[in-house]
Amino acid sequence: MPTELGPPELGREMKESAYEAGARDNFPVQRSSRSRRLSRLAIWVGVALLIAGGVALVVLRRAQAGPQIHYETALADRGTIAAKVTATGNVSALLTVQVGSQVSGRVQELFVDYNSPVKKEEVIARLDPLLYQAAVEQAQAQYLSAQSSLKKDQAQEVNAKITYDRDKSLIASQVIAQSDVDTAEANYEVAKAQIDADQSNVQSALATLNQAKVNLGYTTIISPIDGIVISRSVDVGQTVAASFQAPVLFTIAQDLGTMQVDTNVGEADVGRLVAGMKATFTVDAYPTREFTGTLRQIRNAAQTLQNVVTYDAVIDVKNPDLALKPGMTANVTFVAAQKDNVVRLKNAALRFEPDPQLLQRMKLSEPAQAASAQDPNRRNLWVLRDGKPVLVQVTVGVSDGTWSELVQGDIRTGDELITDMSLNAQRGFF
Repeated sequence: MPTELGPPELGREMKESAYEAGARDNFPVQRSSRSRRLSRLAIWVGVALLIAGGVALVVLRRAQAGPQIHYETALADRGTIAAKVTATGNVSALLTVQVGSQVSGRVQELFVDYNSPVKKEEVIARLDPLLYQAAVEQAQAQYLSAQSSLKKDQAQEVNAKITYDRDKSLIASQVIAQSDVDTAEANYEVAKAQIDADQSNVQSALATLNQAKVNLGYTTIISPIDGIVISRSVDVGQTVAASFQAPVLFTIAQDLGTMQVDTNVGEADVGRLVAGMKATFTVDAYPTREFTGTLRQIRNAAQTLQNVVTYDAVIDVKNPDLALKPGMTANVTFVAAQKDNVVRLKNAALRFEPDPQLLQRMKLSEPAQAASAQDPNRRNLWVLRDGKPVLVQVTVGVSDGTWSELVQGDIRTGDELITDMSLNAQRGFF
């Protein structure tokens, strides 16, 4: 017969039964979690092995393929090469005359202004002539006085000669003493000498008169040439002083239809220029217009500025529409040599020299120097053919600073000329 349990005993038995039941239920859960952790670990180990294998494969392939080279190239082409010399200069008239005043005075009248056309011997200004007119009148009076003195002394000379001749005739009859004859002869000689002095005074007074007239004429300023006034330096009422040098009143250009450009060419380039060659230039006033001229001469007078030696190369240029004006700044280009339809090589490729260590790594021999003192135009050139650099020796001609003419060498249009070559460290995944 079952024993009847009281309330305390019944509660303890129920707790023990529940604990045993929970233990049985949790055991499969713990076993499943451990399995999942083992599976994840196996997966990470597999991924790591795959990555290590890929890295090893890449390294193996890079080792087998050798170094990867990066090339920079420029294509050889066909075209025109013009060797040019550039310089700057200033536009000026062929003949420019500075008209000044040879006498001092106040400007009384002006007959021309800026840009006024003038003719030779045309009056362009006048100074106040009053002082110079007075000087002429004074010189005229002195001249007349000298002439009067000459006439008076000439009359005295005639009288002295008559007295001397009479006394010479009387001395033979012993009417007069010899001393009287001697006195008459002396008076006659003095009269003749006075005539010579008076004639000198007349000539001097005449010269003074002529000088005064010339100075009076200088008060009228005339144009020495046909041309156009490009500068005026005085105004009416202004006083000009010509004490030490003639002050410049006007600057007149003879003909603006034909101009010249004086350029400063460096001593390194002057040997490439010859008289008669063509030159082109632009001015700031017409930046899109190109003017053409001819080199007339290279002046031998050197100009040195901050230890830079230049020479004046003079260019003649036509100016029919008067677009060019004196003083404009010209940017000049001389074409020293020009070759048309030739194979052109980039100068960067001609200057390129590969790294000797890189050549050894690529199992290529370092080239010998092609240029020499006897043939400075002989150069080494690297060409990319079938993906590999090939050394070609060439002879170059005219150069414009960017391109050079191919004179001799195994180069064809379209060839890839190497301008730079370097080892590329990035390959594959790296």
